[in-house]
Amino acid sequence: MSTTRWSNDAAGCDKLAIAVASLVVVEATGGCEMRKARTLMAAGIAVAVVNPRQVRDFARAGGRLAKTDQVDAEVILHFAKAMRPAQIHHIDDGRIALAALVARRRQLIDVPVAEKNRLEHASADIAAFIYELLASFKAHLIRIDTAIEAEPDMAGRRNLLLSVPGIGETTAAILIAELPELGSIDDKKLAALIGVAPMAHDSGAMRGQRHIGGGRSALRRALYMAALSAIRCSTTTTTFYTRLCDVGKPPKVAIVAAMRKLATILNTTQWAEPRRTRVASGPSTGSDEGGVSCELVAKLALMVRARRAVANHEGGFPLTQPGTAKRGRRPIPGSWTCP
Repeated sequence: MSTTRWSNDAAGCDKLAIAVASLVVVEATGGCEMRKARTLMAAGIAVAVVNPRQVRDFARAGGRLAKTDQVDAEVILHFAKAMRPAQIHHIDDGRIALAALVARRRQLIDVPVAEKNRLEHASADIAAFIYELLASFKAHLIRIDTAIEAEPDMAGRRNLLLSVPGIGETTAAILIAELPELGSIDDKKLAALIGVAPMAHDSGAMRGQRHIGGGRSALRRALYMAALSAIRCSTTTTTFYTRLCDVGKPPKVAIVAAMRKLATILNTTQWAEPRRTRVASGPSTGSDEGGVSCELVAKLALMVRARRAVANHEGGFPLTQPGTAKRGRRPIPGSWTCP
């Protein structure tokens, strides 16, 4: 199999866009793949960005233990043909800028933790430098928050997200920047994407304990804090959480179930911006007289769907019986486990 090499710059990406015509699969390489992905998408070519671990596991499954550029290209080609990974959503400049601000905010929160830990054994002189650095981090964090709130891409969807109890400004920014699939995939796929779906660990008669895993860790951390807030301020989530604890679920399991419930409510609404067109029974007159704009219809539908989402979840998250069958006993009435 022959391979062709292109440089990862503007000229090389343009040549790549001319040479290919179908789905292009690239590995996620810490952002180095974004130039290629955006150039190909601008040319109307579908792009899929996959986890390098999946490609490497696929190579090992086929007995390919060596790793070179030539081998990697062949393995990615075979992986693309066998697995047909889904193409990514369109990447616009606004979402990239917002994602960069959100990532920078996360860094400004993580880095000061190490500096605060050093204060315990630091001398007075060193402690003064640390406090000065921490003050600088705090000032930068305020600037980042201001920039996030002023980001144009936040305006359209932020108010819809903030209407859900437990969702704040920071969580809304993270959801917009890192979860473009919100509203376009089903609830089970969304739970797996975030990493709040319990993974089965069964074999024969053995029924192992289910744990969450995988997914996007930044989203999961943000949704965890949002769920804690919703448990305190939302009657529906509080009732749901309390009911799980009353039937013997550990608090952390109940919190994860509340996270999944919150994600499902968020996913119930279609977050796309409505188009401003007319829905009228008569001919168009160039105004909204005699008809109703789709924007108004979309807003009314949004309110109805939000009410339905809350009503559907009043009884709690979809639950299955039982957790005791794996021990050979009959189900205990009222004993439920999250799916």
